[in-house]
Amino acid sequence: MFRTFATWFLAVGLSLGGVALAAEVQMRPGLWEISSRLEMPGMPMQMPAMTHTQCLSKEDLVPQRAESDQQCRLLENTVSGNMVRWVMQCTSDEGTTTARGEVTYQGDSFKGQVRMETVLPGQEPMKMISYTTGKRIGDCP
Repeated sequence: MFRTFATWFLAVGLSLGGVALAAEVQMRPGLWEISSRLEMPGMPMQMPAMTHTQCLSKEDLVPQRAESDQQCRLLENTVSGNMVRWVMQCTSDEGTTTARGEVTYQGDSFKGQVRMETVLPGQEPMKMISYTTGKRIGDCP
């Protein structure tokens, strides 16, 4: 279960579309190293940060790592200056997660967060925050 929560932010499978809006964002396309740290209120221990690499482009601005066991749909998204914001809902066999995220780019780096609420059958909703950072490490292969 923690794998699902720890990777949820990375599992956001969305495309922002709207190339004209994306052109405003100051980011260099290429290969990025992305780190995420998850916090859960009331959790006695801190989960370790997770890192992965991903090619990002002006058309695909949201850090993600797709998981085959989730179905996600984008409810809304906006691009304003260097900030990308979205609301996403993902479902899996374990439950439903709604996330409100934002990432701010600064050329070769970004930072942001995603506030998530997961509802599992028969349990109280779980709230989590994922803090993420990224840095461009080169060109895409």
